[in-house]
Amino acid sequence: MKSGRHSSHFFILNLTSVIRLISIVILSLVLVVILIGTLTSLKPGYRVSSSAVNEAAKHLSSKTLYKYLLSDSQLLVHHFPDTDERPVGNLVFEMLTNIRFEDPRSFLGRELPGFEIFDSKILVAGDGADYTNMPIESVPPDSALQAKDPATQNTEKIEEKGGPDDAKRRPGRTTGGKKRVLIYFTHTHESYLPYLKGVTNPDLAQHSKINVTKVGERLAEDLEDKGIGAEANTTDVLKLLEKNHMQYYQSYQGSRTVVESAMRNDRDLQYFIDIHRDSRRKKDTTVIINGKSYAKIAFVIGGENPNWEKNAKLAEDLHNLIKKKYKNLSRGVILKKGTSTNGKFNQDLSGNAFLIEVGGVDNTFEEMYRTMDVFADVFAGYYWQADSVNGAGSGQSGNR
Repeated sequence: MKSGRHSSHFFILNLTSVIRLISIVILSLVLVVILIGTLTSLKPGYRVSSSAVNEAAKHLSSKTLYKYLLSDSQLLVHHFPDTDERPVGNLVFEMLTNIRFEDPRSFLGRELPGFEIFDSKILVAGDGADYTNMPIESVPPDSALQAKDPATQNTEKIEEKGGPDDAKRRPGRTTGGKKRVLIYFTHTHESYLPYLKGVTNPDLAQHSKINVTKVGERLAEDLEDKGIGAEANTTDVLKLLEKNHMQYYQSYQGSRTVVESAMRNDRDLQYFIDIHRDSRRKKDTTVIINGKSYAKIAFVIGGENPNWEKNAKLAEDLHNLIKKKYKNLSRGVILKKGTSTNGKFNQDLSGNAFLIEVGGVDNTFEEMYRTMDVFADVFAGYYWQADSVNGAGSGQSGNR
């Protein structure tokens, strides 16, 4: 009979290895504690916040994010069409160099003095709109601001409404006499070359009477015809600046007092529209629709105000409504921010505020009035729809 054998397992522990392992674990814990302590003790401005992550994500296109979010779900990938997305190498190159081949400004934008004034972002592009024909704001020389008004011409029909379609009709709905829309003009003297005798330089297109305020007055009249109470505040901001010893670059500070005063005096106001004239020439600011010439319109949103997303959504909705009615009339929605621009445009005062560029230095009032008629029709449709949803027919829509 064979005796049973008992097998035994022996583990040989190397004391040096044990000590090394324990040291690594302790050191790792210490480093983690130090890292956590460092991150939590940083000033708020230096912490990795959700806004910082959001800012970093802006460098990625929606298609790129879409692609990589779906990459972990084979089931979903089969249900969505493939996209022609740029290679990862191109994406890394753009993030490291900040050069984007589809945007020519990125090549020399930081090297050319003054070029940063074109540092805007197209949120929604109208047909034919790109970075080469975005709205621009040229500061008039001091000589134009201080000089007397130039002689005028071709002003005979400025005040006229043309055609039977412009006849006033009693609107089916009204705001009950309450003013809902404030229209104002930060650059009050912006004028138009066809009406300034002997003036050919776009930078000199300035006039205290024949200017952008007439475009806003037309819009206010159109909105009133559609039952929406509107006020065109024609306060001369340039004179306001002179009175307070302020410079032209402080124009938005000047017009801010106009808006704030209006908001204090009339709590019924809900929408705030700052109307400007673009400095671009006629080929970029004019479109022929059904044989008639219209001044193009562009929406500008300040990217440095807390309401910018609400402002941009409102502008995008109006842009899309205009596009349905007249495809090429709106140039799109532009976001402006940075050291070279105001960045707020007083839009921090309300989530229902936006700036529109109507036409350019070469446009006529006839062209701009046509555009305001279209815009008023679109805005009225938007307003009454919002009123039905938010106010249940009370005449109240939106919020400040």
